[in-house]
Amino acid sequence: MKGIKGWIKDILIACVIALLVMAFIKPTIVQESSMQPTLYTNNYIFLSRQAYLLSEPSAGDIVVFNSDLRTADGNNKLLIKRVIAVPGDRVTIADGNVYINGELQEEPYLYENETSGNIDNLIVPEGKVFVMGDNRRVSIDSRSEQVGSVPVSDIVGRAFFRLYPFNRIGMLH
Repeated sequence: MKGIKGWIKDILIACVIALLVMAFIKPTIVQESSMQPTLYTNNYIFLSRQAYLLSEPSAGDIVVFNSDLRTADGNNKLLIKRVIAVPGDRVTIADGNVYINGELQEEPYLYENETSGNIDNLIVPEGKVFVMGDNRRVSIDSRSEQVGSVPVSDIVGRAFFRLYPFNRIGMLH
C-alpha cells in the first residue's frame, strides 16, 4: 500500500510542476519561413508567457502575437516576428535600409540584407511595437496594412529557446 501512495504522490507532484511550467512557458512550432535564417519551419521553440508582465518589449526581441489574419480554418493566425521599434520610436524604411530615430540599423540576422517598402517617419504609437520578419521578402509584418503596429496586449510571448532541431538547440537572440 505504501508503494501505491508513493506513486500517487509522485504523479501529483509531477502534474503540479507541469501545470506551473505551462503557466509560464508555451511550447510552439514555427509554421512559416518569415524568420529565416533565425528560425525555420518546424523549429520547436519555447515562449515566455510572462516576459512582458513587468517589462516592455525591446528592439530585437522575437515575439509571437495574435494577428487579424486568418488560418485556413478561420481562426486568428499567430505570427512570429522580431521587434524593430518600440513606442515613441520613429521608423523610416528607404532604399532598402531601416532607420530608427534617424539611425541606420545594422541587422546581421537578416536573410537578405535589404528591406522592401517605403515608410517615412512613422512614430510607433504608445502601447504598440513595430515588428518585421528576418526574411523580409516573404514576411507579412508591420510594413503591411494587414498587420501594422502590434498592440503589446496581443503578444502571446517572447521566444527565448529553441529545442529542435537538436543541432541548433539553445537560447534565441
